Amino acid sequence: MSNVIRIGVIGAGGNTRAKHIPGFQAIPGVKVTAVCNRTQASGERVAKEFGIATVTENWRDIIESPEIDAVCIGTWPNLHGKLATAALRAGKHVLTEARMARNLAEAEMMHGESLANPNLVAQIVPAPMSLPFDATIIGLLQNGTLGELREVFLIATSDSLADSSLPLSWRQDFSLSGKNTLYLGIYYEMVMRWLGREILSVIADAAIFSKERTARDGGTQSTTIPESVTVLGNYAAASGTSVADGARFVAHFSGVERSAPRSEIRLHGSKAGLRLDLARNELWITRGSEAEKIVEIRPENRGSWRVEADFIDSIREGKPVRLTNFATGVEYMRFTEAVWESWNANGQRVTL
Repeated sequence: MSNVIRIGVIGAGGNTRAKHIPGFQAIPGVKVTAVCNRTQASGERVAKEFGIATVTENWRDIIESPEIDAVCIGTWPNLHGKLATAALRAGKHVLTEARMARNLAEAEMMHGESLANPNLVAQIVPAPMSLPFDATIIGLLQNGTLGELREVFLIATSDSLADSSLPLSWRQDFSLSGKNTLYLGIYYEMVMRWLGREILSVIADAAIFSKERTARDGGTQSTTIPESVTVLGNYAAASGTSVADGARFVAHFSGVERSAPRSEIRLHGSKAGLRLDLARNELWITRGSEAEKIVEIRPENRGSWRVEADFIDSIREGKPVRLTNFATGVEYMRFTEAVWESWNANGQRVTL
């Protein structure tokens, strides 16, 4: 590899154009040298906007090029498994957009290939919403401020799917998104980051209200991904290895709620409770009978978006990937798969 790290982009969607390409271009010694989008025309528009020299319609041209060191995958989840595996086999470092894959099998395939190539960096774009608060929340959990953790409560609702006349989005297309359901994976990833472990088992119920929607080709397509889902779960009994020992897990996600959108995570402890309001980007704490108070985040504890910089640091300096490595991706894909299995088994408990 030359002193310059050369990035090839496959899939230049909104996040890739807003974050990844400018993020890489801002790092000295890093060049985005090629782009492959869904069409040659769209790829050329991206290349013109960002000054990228090479445009191709075939993703293999990027993965097989000896002039490219790392691949940024910004496609829908349906291609993540195929592209990440091929890139790692071709000796390329990989940064892939979230969610990791369409299902657990594809995620495990990606992880297996990364383990077979330990000299290569394999990173997933992390859940970004909690980044400013992660260090503070972890500190409050570990120093005993919350006491014994009893409940973990997640909720994210909107009316984005309430109108049955709206066309099927890619997130509702099983062939493109797979078993990823609403915001299940991204919220679960944030909680795993704080607690350091998976839940033990899940019971899930879900519903599809709009049985068919207009497809991209103008016809109709059956809706197969839930528009509302509720999950009950539990963490393993006391082991002394996690603050989550014995806690209960409750989650509700909906795209059909007509009231004001809700987006928050609550941690209920024996001494105090935390409420992360993701809609307002605020962290609140309640101690005993005291009124809820906002938690001031110290500047040194306030995390921020560093995805592209972290990826390059891992390549150059061998720093381990934290946000987010493929092993963690497999864990949140195991959760989304278990929810899917429980729903399809009429609420049968599924052990992770």
